[in-house]
Amino acid sequence: MGKKRIITKTKEELFKEREKVESKVQKEVKLKIPQKIREGKIYISSSYNNTLMTLTDIQGNVLYWTSAATIGFKGTKKGTPFAASKTAEAMAQTVKKIGIERVAVLIKGIGSGRESAIRSLASRGLDIISIKDITSIPHNGCRPKKVRRV
Repeated sequence: MGKKRIITKTKEELFKEREKVESKVQKEVKLKIPQKIREGKIYISSSYNNTLMTLTDIQGNVLYWTSAATIGFKGTKKGTPFAASKTAEAMAQTVKKIGIERVAVLIKGIGSGRESAIRSLASRGLDIISIKDITSIPHNGCRPKKVRRV
């Protein structure tokens, strides 16, 4: 094995990448909402590999969804807190376009983007009613293996 080379990006390349991500966040969203909705729920599913966000009404009908991958992040960058915050910014813009004033946030998963997504939603001016963790917890584990007979 030879020496490992670390590829460093120049500032120009980093700015181009950032502009690309910001343009994806601010793209126009065409929504078909039947009536004015005042309250909604935002489901955040944060895994090690990606962050998914789903906007629903009170009954659970999906109005909009986005993820770190749809914003433009690829590979291991999808699971970062920065990608989660950018995803939350895109979600907040859509929530304001729809006209939803109050949201309840439900978080699922153990990824690194949980905290930053909530902080980003709150900093964008959304009125967060509640934050609830709905991560599934195994209660008794799986069935153990049979005893080995020799």
